[in-house]
Amino acid sequence: MNQLANTAWVEEAWKKALEKTVVNSERIGAEFPHASQGGKYVLEGANWWTAGFWPGMLWQFYAESGEEGLKNVAERCEERLDEVLDGYLRLDHDLGFMWTLTSVANYKLTGREASRTRALKAANYLSARFNLKGGYIRAWNPWREGENNSGVAIIDCCMNTSLLYWASAETGDPRYRHIADAHMDTVLAHFIRPDGSVYHIVNFDPDTGEVKEKLGGQGYAPESAWSRGAAWAIYGLTLAFHHTGKREYLHAAQRVAHFFLTRLPEDHVPNWDFRAPDEIRDIRDTSAGSCAASGLLLMAQLVEASESHVYRDGALKIMESLYRNYGTWDQPDEQGLLLHGTSNYPENRNIDVPLIYGDFFYVEALARLKEAGPFYWE
Repeated sequence: MNQLANTAWVEEAWKKALEKTVVNSERIGAEFPHASQGGKYVLEGANWWTAGFWPGMLWQFYAESGEEGLKNVAERCEERLDEVLDGYLRLDHDLGFMWTLTSVANYKLTGREASRTRALKAANYLSARFNLKGGYIRAWNPWREGENNSGVAIIDCCMNTSLLYWASAETGDPRYRHIADAHMDTVLAHFIRPDGSVYHIVNFDPDTGEVKEKLGGQGYAPESAWSRGAAWAIYGLTLAFHHTGKREYLHAAQRVAHFFLTRLPEDHVPNWDFRAPDEIRDIRDTSAGSCAASGLLLMAQLVEASESHVYRDGALKIMESLYRNYGTWDQPDEQGLLLHGTSNYPENRNIDVPLIYGDFFYVEALARLKEAGPFYWE
């Protein structure tokens, strides 16, 4: 094992997170937590975009620990998602988040054919969201009467394309990969700024493919620098390079990583938006930190040896700070693992609370440090 990873705090962090998750598995069961309020995770419906992160975290721990109770809860969550997959109407681009961390995970670990079938169905539905004119995967459906978001794509979808790369590798059918590549090429063209900061939302004309506008979304403003958007880009573009070998994806991921790492505050945990006004800039987002850390650790494995330490050291600093300064290890009544996540500041939703995706990526990054895969995006 790499000596940087073989540190006492990594094993301590893993042990404490595992112990807390075992307790939580009895509290939460086969439900779909999102944000913790007053120490208890608020549960969402099976159609909510975060539904894969809790079972994904259980699979990550099960792979290393063999805790059968965690496996059982994860499989029950996956089965509950059938109502969404077969119901179809509530599906959007987050099919990747949801079925990569449930069905792909189960299939990779157990070889379960029913899980393979679920994941392939999800990949087909995700492929069907591709707009040929704009070269993008449509993000959302019109959830409200009169809403038209047929031209909307968001940076988060960098992560969802891993489901398509998996489907191509699994079936030998290149069409999934072609769609994923086309979407990631659009990310390079329209989402990543020259300085490495990232747009959250790009709205295309769905009939011509022309860019109509770029929006702030969950960041402060259209031209600000939402940190979780940068984290999605770091990780998603690195995964795209992993799957394709296209160096332009890696170079873009590195550009975003350099922007991200050089703007971290003293404790190495990101502000929610690096360009927010001074009076609100210090609000943290631990979920952006943990997601970026897992992506940086993968990046460190894929770049030249002379560059690797930049990304690995950056990830280690983030992760050690999350463990020592943001963990809930001395708060047994708090279900979340990491404090101070920021979900959606502009809409005043779930600010300064634990977030299930922050917890998932924290555990995944610890598993990377322990070399305790597999990792389901890959």
